[in-house]
Amino acid sequence: MSDARRIADAQRLLAELGVSVDDLRDAQRPQVPTIAEYLPRVVAAAGPGASRTYGSYWARIAAQWGDRRLDSIVATDVEALQRQAAAVALPRRNGRGGRHAGEHVIAAVRAIYNRAVADGLMDASASPAHRVSKPRRLPSTRRALTPEELEEINQVARSSGNDVVLDAILLRLHTETACRRGGALALRLMDLDRDRGLVRLTEKGGTLRWQPITLDLAASLYDHARHRGAVLPTDALLRFRHGGAFTSRRYDHLWKRIGERLPWVAAQGISTHWLRHTTLTWVERHFGYGVARAYAGHTDSTGAATTTYIKADLNAVATALSAMTGQPHPLARPTDASA
Repeated sequence: MSDARRIADAQRLLAELGVSVDDLRDAQRPQVPTIAEYLPRVVAAAGPGASRTYGSYWARIAAQWGDRRLDSIVATDVEALQRQAAAVALPRRNGRGGRHAGEHVIAAVRAIYNRAVADGLMDASASPAHRVSKPRRLPSTRRALTPEELEEINQVARSSGNDVVLDAILLRLHTETACRRGGALALRLMDLDRDRGLVRLTEKGGTLRWQPITLDLAASLYDHARHRGAVLPTDALLRFRHGGAFTSRRYDHLWKRIGERLPWVAAQGISTHWLRHTTLTWVERHFGYGVARAYAGHTDSTGAATTTYIKADLNAVATALSAMTGQPHPLARPTDASA
């Protein structure tokens, strides 16, 4: 019997039984759980970054849709939740009228359905979250700070607050390395190489790299950690006066205090990420795009085909750091520093 005839016979039998191929496929799938039943599995599989970003949105999703099955949610439901989140978003210094909250809602719902598709609970085409477009991102208001502005910020950090030592070293670390907040928060004693002037940064996406710092900062970081109780290699490098590892809340307190004393900081919503923007802008202007990408830790990111040929190494990054700080670095190329 030919394949065509067999298919025709099978189709005729299914029609007589009132069953479709989709019905057979659905019958083989596990029963689709409710949001409340499935969300704990999504949370357990999420990384710390996703949990921190989407945790509050997942809680809101559970409150709104907890008793509904995954396959009962439609695109209109996602859009309604997006509008609601944008409307009730707390005003922030860098707020955009709730656009970020709306974007995060869609991303949080997509994370749930990405997991459901991966677990074989539904087809990718059935995801309602992927039928809703994220809000278009507006151009960033961040810019490079001027040397005078940067000095003002550091002066306030060094002359106010209940831990000027931590605040000063924190700002210097971000200015020299252009690292993200997560990179600083993850630093341990074993991530510091004092002799070669390096710190090992672990940042978003699990990226890992050694970043040059001045020998002065390396010595200050080591003394800071040791004097505040860091003993084991896995102990946190940045620490409060009482010896505990510092947390992200310190950033909030720091910029709030600086903004109270420098109104232009509060008005423009300046934050730690502006220091990254400032340093990378300087490096790009003086050493080119390739070195700036390496300095930022973007050497493995996708981009235009030409980025394959403009990668910079650790020595080039150290050379840029040396030129920016005016301090020698053991990994810098002396012949390039004056170029």
